[in-house]
Amino acid sequence: MNSIILQTATRFLMPLILVFSVVMMLQGHNKPGGGFVGGLLAAAAFALHALAFNPAETRASIRFDLRSIIATGLLCALSAGVLSLAQGMPLFTGLWMDVAVPGVGHVHLGTPMLFDLGVYLVVLGITLLMVISLVED
Repeated sequence: MNSIILQTATRFLMPLILVFSVVMMLQGHNKPGGGFVGGLLAAAAFALHALAFNPAETRASIRFDLRSIIATGLLCALSAGVLSLAQGMPLFTGLWMDVAVPGVGHVHLGTPMLFDLGVYLVVLGITLLMVISLVED
């Protein structure tokens, strides 16, 4: 598609949608959202890019193989469950720790965030693999 209006709108909207997808993923364990919704939003941003430009440019802008994104997401989600087993607790028990971040202060991180990140990456990778394959045909 060679619509200059769609291409211009995509250049403006894509960063906003991607930032919103990260916000949705980060607040997911406290409010509605999470890795699934965030991953779908990120995939929608890249799908919009694929429609406005072409799938080859979209694949180049991602810079990672989509199967590697899926595998990394599965590894993150699995790690979130296995870490609790290593501590002698039941599978997927939430583990928490405080991390000192310079300029921010103490941040409370846990395995649910790691699980949400894994789901985000899996949903992003699978959805983009389907959408880009469809747009290429």
